[in-house]
Amino acid sequence: MQDFKIRFATEADAGLIFDFIKGIAEYEKLSHLVEATPEKIKKHLFEPNAVAECLLAFEGEQAVGFAVYFHNYSTFVSKPGIYLEDLFVNPDYRGKGYGKSLLLKIVEIAKDRDCGRVEWSVLDWNKPAIDFYESIGAVAINGWTVYRLDEEMIGKIGSSK
Repeated sequence: MQDFKIRFATEADAGLIFDFIKGIAEYEKLSHLVEATPEKIKKHLFEPNAVAECLLAFEGEQAVGFAVYFHNYSTFVSKPGIYLEDLFVNPDYRGKGYGKSLLLKIVEIAKDRDCGRVEWSVLDWNKPAIDFYESIGAVAINGWTVYRLDEEMIGKIGSSK
């Protein structure tokens, strides 16, 4: 990997992170769901009560990918874990090992923080991602279905006391 590096994002990178979010949303055919803004990114990733972290990958001075993750907790393992929310490498830079390097950096962070798990979700049609994850030894957790309450439902349930 020629002149490749990974670093933690800073508040000044909020616009760049936003561009990556738009890129992954376009790839996943979910652009219509993006509500992110650079201002929201600054608030949630860089203010004192930050809820997530971000790594940026560079080839030379060119930003080529990102990973956004946050901590969760496993009661069964009785340890913190890392949930990888997004991992994305711009299409022009794929096949160079950059995505794998970002994922391995997350694993390194998990080891340093004594995490019991690193988990993520992948769209069932995204065969290149599934093949990539399985090639590094990740296993699908079958038998579990993800449920979600969106902001509207949270508001409705919260106000129905």
